[in-house]
Amino acid sequence: MNLKNIIVLCLMTITSTGYAQKRIIPGAERMETYLPFLQGKSVAVFANQTSMVGNAQLVDTLIKRGIKVVKIFGPEHGFRGDADAGEKVGNAIDKKTGVEVISLYGKHDKPSEEDLKGVDVMLFDIQDVGVRFYTFISSMQRYMEAAFENSIPLIILDRPNPNGFYVDGPVLDVKYRSFVGMQPIPIVYGLTLGEYALMMAGEKWLSDSANKKYAYFQHVKPTVDTPFHFLVIKNLNYDHNSKYVLPVKPSPNLPDMQSVYCYPSTCFFEGTTLSEGRGTDKPFQVFGAPSLPKNLYSFTPNPTEGAKHSKHYGEVCYGWNISGTPAEVLKKINKHLQLKWLIGAYRSFPDKDGFFILPKSGNMEKSSFDRLAGNDELWQQIKDGVSEEDIRKSWEPALTNYKKIRKKYLLYKDFN
Repeated sequence: MNLKNIIVLCLMTITSTGYAQKRIIPGAERMETYLPFLQGKSVAVFANQTSMVGNAQLVDTLIKRGIKVVKIFGPEHGFRGDADAGEKVGNAIDKKTGVEVISLYGKHDKPSEEDLKGVDVMLFDIQDVGVRFYTFISSMQRYMEAAFENSIPLIILDRPNPNGFYVDGPVLDVKYRSFVGMQPIPIVYGLTLGEYALMMAGEKWLSDSANKKYAYFQHVKPTVDTPFHFLVIKNLNYDHNSKYVLPVKPSPNLPDMQSVYCYPSTCFFEGTTLSEGRGTDKPFQVFGAPSLPKNLYSFTPNPTEGAKHSKHYGEVCYGWNISGTPAEVLKKINKHLQLKWLIGAYRSFPDKDGFFILPKSGNMEKSSFDRLAGNDELWQQIKDGVSEEDIRKSWEPALTNYKKIRKKYLLYKDFN
């Protein structure tokens, strides 16, 4: 197969009918489409424990196929995926492969020119969950910028979005940009990572230097040595109606599909004094605090692997349990970011002034809750008793505009 045919295969749209019933094949498993671009090259790989090809990790598989992997970059939770949320993960040598692992979380969130010395091709493969404040999309942005700025070809191995069947939530106000939200997208943004990468490049949301290089690449003719600058290897048999079940938990506190489905709605509790269920077997499915009424559901969070530090450990908390089977949780979510749990918890909380976690300055300016919400309005609306219906109406203008932008970058059939 020649390079021209491979590029066409990588970018083609699947048009056959009835494929949604077939097994969804992530981009990483389509090795015949991208291995030819890696052979004889020095390759850098951004990956973690979700970067699987069948039952084997991507990096291990590439090395067994004779690919020269010279650098591994890891996101939050680390390359092997066992670090706490927000835990500092240092650089190291991977014991299994002997390849240097560079952490891209914290102050060093972007590969430097030095990190990329001797790299011919950059590969990205991470399982995302389709939620703005899940930091893997921020890591992907920094990785893309480094690739474009250093004129290194980049391949993104796409994976299905388990929350890709709807779009909802407030669109981020860029004044509240942080690593838990860098672009003006809603909390549930309804794109795969490949689609989102195309959006960032197409909308010029990258660094100035990366935007200029990307625009330049569009006018450079492919050569034998550089047959592409940016490729997305698509999933097969996937569309935005798919309910993809993750084969590997994407991070320690998203252990099952129920937590993945609840996460967009209940992660807000990270910005409050309530436990969001870390340190239990139902993270993001239970939430509460010791001071809530004792006739509510009770649970006691404790340190666990991947959740060594969080709120109210060792204390009995009272609150809510929204768990169930995946189908039951999907019905509760109903293709919406649910505010009723946050609103209900605030109304039941005895110390209203102590509900939201304030920064050290003592006011809500850029609090952790505001960074999650992407604005400084939601917390005030909740304090003022604004109804969920009216809060949703306030989101509509920005959501409508986002949905128009989103349509331009879809690689797969959209949800109904």
